[in-house]
Amino acid sequence: MPEGPSIVILKEELQAFKGKKILDAGGYGRIDAEKLINQTVVDLKTWGKHLLICLPKLTLRVHLLLFGKYTIDKPKKANPTLFLKFRNGTLYFYTVAVKMIEEDLDEVYDWSADVMNKHWDAAAARKKLKAKPDMLICDALLDQDIFAGAGNIFKNEVLFRTRVHPKSKVGKIPPRKLSAIIKEMPVYAFDFLKWKKAFVLQKHWEAHTKKICPRCDIPLVKEYTGKTKRRSFYCRNCQVLYK
Repeated sequence: MPEGPSIVILKEELQAFKGKKILDAGGYGRIDAEKLINQTVVDLKTWGKHLLICLPKLTLRVHLLLFGKYTIDKPKKANPTLFLKFRNGTLYFYTVAVKMIEEDLDEVYDWSADVMNKHWDAAAARKKLKAKPDMLICDALLDQDIFAGAGNIFKNEVLFRTRVHPKSKVGKIPPRKLSAIIKEMPVYAFDFLKWKKAFVLQKHWEAHTKKICPRCDIPLVKEYTGKTKRRSFYCRNCQVLYK
């Protein structure tokens, strides 16, 4: 599943369509695509893993899910979930979830939860974490209500950077260590963005999918942890288990 920085890159790639009118729209997605025709893209935003195409009367939300793809002017053989045709090009989405939002976005989204948003609020994240003391930190870092945009790469890399075991309980993690985790989430988000743009993201992974701990030079553990059962890669020696 694409994480927040990848959606920010998508938003940047679509800037050529900002201010342009949708000439045609369609696809097998469960929306009334005709409502989109003749509407102008007034803005492009992201919230976590959601791309938000803002039109005068509604917002089109696109979620790439696990295997979503998009192309510009290069249609695939498969039928698109959604296509949007403009005078200067056509945008195609495949295997995505699409939804029309007619409410004010400020009523729908908590911008302070997005680790890449200018309104990101670390204090709010801490308050949400403290309300879930029995949650494992590996699940907490994937909770989009707390850390919108974070995914499994974030989880593994941030916990390795901060030396915390993924099966630690949130309520047992020392306050300073919890602060370090919260602080590191947006830091890693923008590192991710920089490396992704330079096509060197995987070269900078220290724990995710790795076999040897770069600090301890011993094998890393690969385990499916927490309620989410997502892959965790961690070091038994340098990542402390708080329980």
